[in-house]
Amino acid sequence: MDVVSRSLTIATPARPEFFDITENLIALVAESGIADGIAVAYTQHTSCCVLIQEESEDVTYYGTQLILQDTLNVFAKIAPPARNEGQYLHPGPIHIRNAAELRGEHPSWGLNTDAHIISSILGRSETIPVQGGQPLLGEFGRVYFGDLDSVRARDRVVFLTVIGK
Repeated sequence: MDVVSRSLTIATPARPEFFDITENLIALVAESGIADGIAVAYTQHTSCCVLIQEESEDVTYYGTQLILQDTLNVFAKIAPPARNEGQYLHPGPIHIRNAAELRGEHPSWGLNTDAHIISSILGRSETIPVQGGQPLLGEFGRVYFGDLDSVRARDRVVFLTVIGK
């Protein structure tokens, strides 16, 4: 059994956005030499997600695939974007105080509860079978990393791992 891993650092804007990481995953599978097994895409960020979706080809003015913008629009009805204190129970005053004192975070950075809720629904990983040295994504399947947090631009990390023989 072989295991090959790589991490990707992605600079994300101060708005929810998706990044197509399919070619990175395909390249890692090819470089690994693994013919049969699984490929995993995972992020540890609790306001981010990893999902498989088809490529929409058409994009918004920001460059977001329309199907992914549709996904954000649907989730905005379920978990409306956090815009002011008290809209959600989280973050409470203890969390805001600790974030400021321990991590130097601005209180407005806590206005991301919607991103945490959506991340927990969509999930932060995908597992894709690998057969014949190819990830089985189907004709239209693409792997996307999504940063759902809109409070600040920052660097995020996605981990790609291929396991098999």
